[in-house]
Amino acid sequence: MTPPGPGGPAGPAAPVPPPAGRGRAGFGLLGPRRDRHVLPVEQLAALSLPLGDDGVVVGVDAKRQPAVLGLFRPAQLDVVVIGGLWSAHVLALRTAGTGARVAVETARPQAWAGLAQAAGGGQQCMTVHDVKQVGPQGASVTGPVLIVRDCGMRPPRSRLAPGPWQSVLTLLPFLGPTATRLIENAGLVGIQRVSPEEAAVLGRILGLPRVQSEALPSLGDDMMLWCTTTHRKLVKMVPTDVETGLLGSPRRLD
Repeated sequence: MTPPGPGGPAGPAAPVPPPAGRGRAGFGLLGPRRDRHVLPVEQLAALSLPLGDDGVVVGVDAKRQPAVLGLFRPAQLDVVVIGGLWSAHVLALRTAGTGARVAVETARPQAWAGLAQAAGGGQQCMTVHDVKQVGPQGASVTGPVLIVRDCGMRPPRSRLAPGPWQSVLTLLPFLGPTATRLIENAGLVGIQRVSPEEAAVLGRILGLPRVQSEALPSLGDDMMLWCTTTHRKLVKMVPTDVETGLLGSPRRLD
């Protein structure tokens, strides 16, 4: 005769309830019971997330919002900056801070050596090369590269072949004989303070409104006008404490 028990004549045994405060068998302890997070439909429009463009923060605009440049694209981007060494240093340092590599082609390597040493924090993310001595950098979507050409008012033509995820930033201290060609072929142009004569030339090449071209000779040392073929934005470069300690205060002239 089968004794009473599970599956016996007396039927299955009733489940034994867990002791009070010990939770559910196999499911852990019971968590606290709280009200659900519910938002009425009419309040959904009030939700916002602080998400911006992806790129290099170059300063703040007139509304004190971050101004971001998307430097790296599937096709090469050519950038021209008419400005000082301080601005080029900041742009290179911030680009390296995004994880990109920076290769500097310069006729004054001593002006870049200290920055290159400090930029990587022990890793070689910024390299300095003599003029015409920059080799292929192997840029890729996971390893974009910024080439900074600091070669004076008459930069020679670059020997590097254009490539995806590679951007070339040419620094011009002033407008020189090759400036018009470089600016016309650039996808992005940054302008610091220039002379009234240079402002008139830039206004004509870039099709700037008269009020913007006339304002260029009076820009502060920390101001830059960024231009594309369709958009213009005046940006205030706000250095961090680290940048100020490393590079000093903003300045237009080297």
